[in-house]
Amino acid sequence: MSQSAQEPYDFILAGGTLIDGSNAPRRVADVGVRGDRVAAVGDLAGQPARRRIDVAGKVVAPGFIDSHTHDDNYLLEHRDMAPKISQGVTTVVTGNCGISLAPLRHDSPPAPLDLLDAGGSYRYARFSDYLDALRAQPPAVNAACMVGHSTLRAAIMADLDRPATAAEIDAMQALAEDAMAGGAIGISTGTFYPPAAHASTEEIIEVCRPLSPRRGIYATHMRDEGDRIVEALEETFRIGRELAVPVVISHHKVMGQPNFGRSRETLAIIEAAMARQDVSLDAYPYVAGSTMLKKDRVLLAGRTIVTWCKPYPELAGRDLDEVAAERGKSKYDVVEELQPAGAIYFMMDEPDVQRILAFPPTMIGSDGLPHDERPHPRLWGTFPRVLGHYARDVALFPLETAVWKMSGLTAAKFGLAGRGQVQPGYFADLVVFDPDTVADTATFEHPMERAAGIHSVYVNGAPVWEAQAFTGNHAGRVLERSPQ
Repeated sequence: MSQSAQEPYDFILAGGTLIDGSNAPRRVADVGVRGDRVAAVGDLAGQPARRRIDVAGKVVAPGFIDSHTHDDNYLLEHRDMAPKISQGVTTVVTGNCGISLAPLRHDSPPAPLDLLDAGGSYRYARFSDYLDALRAQPPAVNAACMVGHSTLRAAIMADLDRPATAAEIDAMQALAEDAMAGGAIGISTGTFYPPAAHASTEEIIEVCRPLSPRRGIYATHMRDEGDRIVEALEETFRIGRELAVPVVISHHKVMGQPNFGRSRETLAIIEAAMARQDVSLDAYPYVAGSTMLKKDRVLLAGRTIVTWCKPYPELAGRDLDEVAAERGKSKYDVVEELQPAGAIYFMMDEPDVQRILAFPPTMIGSDGLPHDERPHPRLWGTFPRVLGHYARDVALFPLETAVWKMSGLTAAKFGLAGRGQVQPGYFADLVVFDPDTVADTATFEHPMERAAGIHSVYVNGAPVWEAQAFTGNHAGRVLERSPQ
């Protein structure tokens, strides 16, 4: 027996039901941790340990990987990351929807870049400077970070309401190359939003060329998720093919009542594309989305809640219909005078949400906006909602599948080596939860309530969440991508 094998475990999670993140059946097993790694899985009764934690009746699983976040700035400003660790998340993927905190120096970034900005936050001229800041003051969770195409546009172009010139494309490509060399795992786009709406497919392909030699991720908030969603999907697949890189379709949905039910069509198209190229997708478990307040008739067709409003902060949490009625205007006409602002939009149909979540390759991402005054409840509730509501109560899929969608599948798709499973030699990112009581308690009325049933959370072997509180351990790391 080696010397290391004779050493006591730092701790053993004893007697729990192991769901290991591989989609394999659950089993009763102890988990022994030394340093930042899982050292053993099995019957560890009688083995020496500095701490033995009885978790009988509870599930031990890999820490959840949030595949779609806007936590770029929150990682620096709120290093405890309470909205995430309280629901079992141990790794966040940042830089989504074309929006990243770097590389950009800007005092007043255009919407929706301001969704990340707590004030004076765009101060990193190079992407590596941002990653160095994370390493110098680590948060409680791991971070795998992408660079945003809209951020590159804002860094290079004075006027965003037009296509880029050849020289501007070259300059953006150089920034993208520097970001990828500096540790970015991929590039995201958000052509749905104004800063990138005028970008051509060809511009995106050329700016994203640095992905190809590294097999970096191309993630996208597509140009359209409503009437023209099929065209948007085809554009997305083409970009992936031209670059020969993995594609992630962000927060897949079909929005607007005329499109309810079209997930049958879109999922069939995505499945066919998966047979030809590397395509993935994620989703959040709600019928409402959240982003900047936008004068968009599809978005505004259903109920809209104001999440923040700079000129009228007292409107946070108010229904837009009520605000418009008080001002004697239609909700379409009141939008301009509330800018800049954010909103929650009820724009999807529950059968579509369930169909997309149940689609086997769908990963789970919260898409939470942590700087919103009254955020969408997905910021605090996404992962326990999948476990409790959709897996246990609705029986949309087994608990093993739910865990896999939030851990092993995501680690594999994003190339996060040694993460996403509870296996000897893997990093000890772990969550312990009660399968009978785990639930989201955050609501649209009270969106910042912590989850029920989360017992404890460990990041790189260090406890970060115990007894419903942050432990003080900032154990997170900046993660790199291992190309598949």
